[in-house]
Amino acid sequence: MDKLQPNFSIITVTFNAESFLERTILSVLEQTYPRVEYIVVDGASKDGTLAIIERYVKRISRWISEPDKGLYDAMNKGMKMATGDYLCFLNAGDMFYEPETLQKMVDSIQSQSELPDVLYGHTVLVDESGHFKRMRRLEPPEELNWKSFRQGMLVCHQAFFAKRIIAVDYDLSFRYSADQDWCIRTMKKADNLFNTHLTLIRYLEEGMSTRNRKESLKERFQIMVKHYGWFSTIVHHFWFVIRAIIKR
Repeated sequence: MDKLQPNFSIITVTFNAESFLERTILSVLEQTYPRVEYIVVDGASKDGTLAIIERYVKRISRWISEPDKGLYDAMNKGMKMATGDYLCFLNAGDMFYEPETLQKMVDSIQSQSELPDVLYGHTVLVDESGHFKRMRRLEPPEELNWKSFRQGMLVCHQAFFAKRIIAVDYDLSFRYSADQDWCIRTMKKADNLFNTHLTLIRYLEEGMSTRNRKESLKERFQIMVKHYGWFSTIVHHFWFVIRAIIKR
């Protein structure tokens, strides 16, 4: 059997993120696996973001800087620019767990007869300095499917690698939690979701959904109702409260 050697499209969306962008870029450029396409989508930053991009421009496959309608509009732009087998959204401040992350992911799927539709794994949370804070509280299930997110977003968006050919556009009616809706709709199109059992991502905890937590939670409730119905959503939210109390 021929060795599976997928191409990865890594997409970084950024806006006025000069404090965090360089470590994200370096995290991508330091990957030991060679089949990587790196795309940067900037929302017309006014700080030093463009100077950082230009510093590494020879190693960035494609990039643009122009006004957009927000984070998820920029992600849709990045997807349209991508040509790889898998998409990964690694935004400013986020990093791969280690330089060998992509190589280890590829090694993990060699038992498969073909490329899985989705690859997923664990996430570490880091602070603004990139230092370890804790493992993400919600852990990936052994077997993932679109119904799994009834229990919450068990896989971090950054640690969810979808095949480009099944990936859907982000729904711009959601400002803060369209990533959850995107994962669910993408999983509905997936036949084979593969647990790498690897820690894949260092995630900057102070993301947009964290800063706008109340609005994000409202959207997540709407998304769950959309996909799972009112009864299931209300029952699971009672469980979320109990789970939070237990883990406190």
